[in-house]
Amino acid sequence: MRKQYWPKRDPIKNYFPLPNEIFSLGLSAGAIAVYGFLLHREDRKTYQCVASYRTIGEAVGMSVNTVRKYVTELEDRGLIRTERTTVTTRDGRTLNGCLRYYILPIQMSIEQFYARQLHAADLALERQRAEQRLAALERKECASGC
Repeated sequence: MRKQYWPKRDPIKNYFPLPNEIFSLGLSAGAIAVYGFLLHREDRKTYQCVASYRTIGEAVGMSVNTVRKYVTELEDRGLIRTERTTVTTRDGRTLNGCLRYYILPIQMSIEQFYARQLHAADLALERQRAEQRLAALERKECASGC
């Protein structure tokens, strides 16, 4: 029996980092898959990539409409920003091109997520206080008029 040696993998080459924080933002699995594909395709110097919905869908196994939904989710969460591009044909016509995706710093999205959570907690606290005041007012009315 011969010992088989596997080639060592370069830790930088053929890999891309997916931030651990992405899993704590409450994203759907499809949105994480689309975000991962965009990170895979991005230019590491400019933090942008150009891909069509069809290209993304074929890579992650989704339909075009589903990819569009997840891209919107990622935009709403502040993870990416999109920009429309145009293509000029040889005969001079201008056509719509693919979207250009800008991968935004994850820290901005985390801060936005925490701000949403704090706002929801403030609303819940205010609702609870209003219910307590209403219950106290009802007890007071019932004690004087019942």
